[in-house]
Amino acid sequence: MSKILLVEDDKNQAILYTQELEAEGYEVEVAENGRVACEMVENVDPDIVVMDISMPGMDGIEAMGRMLSKHDDLPVILNTAYSSYKEDFLSWSADAYVIKSSDLGELKKTIKKLLQRSEAAGDATE
Repeated sequence: MSKILLVEDDKNQAILYTQELEAEGYEVEVAENGRVACEMVENVDPDIVVMDISMPGMDGIEAMGRMLSKHDDLPVILNTAYSSYKEDFLSWSADAYVIKSSDLGELKKTIKKLLQRSEAAGDATE
């Protein structure tokens, strides 16, 4: 079972995403902000990170940078309500950029694709 670290400061969205992703067969761990996510990534050992950008304290872009500096092969999906961040070069190190929607179909499809790609890369290095 693949493990997702969901980084979302909106409690209602975190509950919705957790329920939807667990229904897809994923194990979901939730961090309420970027600082907590950076600590959790060390202990949880996620297969993929789904991260909001706009959060109090440490935003998703800064948290992603810190995570990738230690775990450069960790797939990260930036999941935000703001399409304007896609033009910010700091967001380009993410593996995918998904605009938030009440329909999680695109996010689920992106997670599945990145996990398959990550597994294939892992198989190739063994």
